[in-house]
Amino acid sequence: MAEISTGQAVGAQRTAEIQDAYMAMTRTKQMYGGIMLVVFIALMVSGFMLADSRNAGGFWDGILNVFQFPGEVVAEASEKIANLPALMVQFFPSLLETINIAAASTLVGGLVAIVLSLLSTRGLARFPKAIGLFRRMMDVMRAVPEIVIALILIFILGGGPVPAMIAIAFHTAGALGKLFSEVNENADLKPVEGLSSVGANWSQRMLLGVVPQVAPNWLSYALLRFEINIRASAILGFVGSGGIGYDLKNAFSWGQGRYDEVAAIFILLFLTIVFFDQVSGHYRNKLVGKA
Repeated sequence: MAEISTGQAVGAQRTAEIQDAYMAMTRTKQMYGGIMLVVFIALMVSGFMLADSRNAGGFWDGILNVFQFPGEVVAEASEKIANLPALMVQFFPSLLETINIAAASTLVGGLVAIVLSLLSTRGLARFPKAIGLFRRMMDVMRAVPEIVIALILIFILGGGPVPAMIAIAFHTAGALGKLFSEVNENADLKPVEGLSSVGANWSQRMLLGVVPQVAPNWLSYALLRFEINIRASAILGFVGSGGIGYDLKNAFSWGQGRYDEVAAIFILLFLTIVFFDQVSGHYRNKLVGKA
């Protein structure tokens, strides 16, 4: 009995030590977290003050006017609400051009992303020693903004949808390649090993052993990227890449008197994003068997 009591006492003491150590660790983490929060707030405040001092106007002077322009657009659109349906029909061809740019860039970028992701995934790569190289390639593709690429291509190729398509596809390949690679890492390697044992080459192993497993997630990310690319192609229209963004830039440039056109274009873009969000959500669920 004495040995049991001694053992229980030792166990209780050990438990108390563990609890004390855990509480000390928790207090240390809380202290570090508090210090990091204070540093973060200090950096945010100092950065804001520096930016405000270098601003041409001043944040606090201009913040009160933040709703002035949207108010003017809504007011003029309300006065000319009868013109909005006709304007939406007028700008619909430009919207189709924007959608075509987004679709082509998503398709091209997605195909390149598939190849890059398979070549940069451990356990699946055709050239294991070049995994780092392919990953850095995707890093560069993601790091360069679409608008920078588009401006360079417009200087070389001239204005139009082609520079926008190439710029968005380049960025899409890097972004989707990273996401596809992370999906590939969760794939079961047993089908790949089975195909390898019967003499299948690398392309056959990827096509038959990996793609069926990861295709739903690939499609989900690709459809999400397609929605993003619609917005990106509209933005690139401001630099002369065509599409509905170019019409929006012109409407902005004319100022008051054309704000009904701005409202019509915004409505078209909003309805388009909502439509493709619903369609892509339906097909994502259908592909994974939830529809």
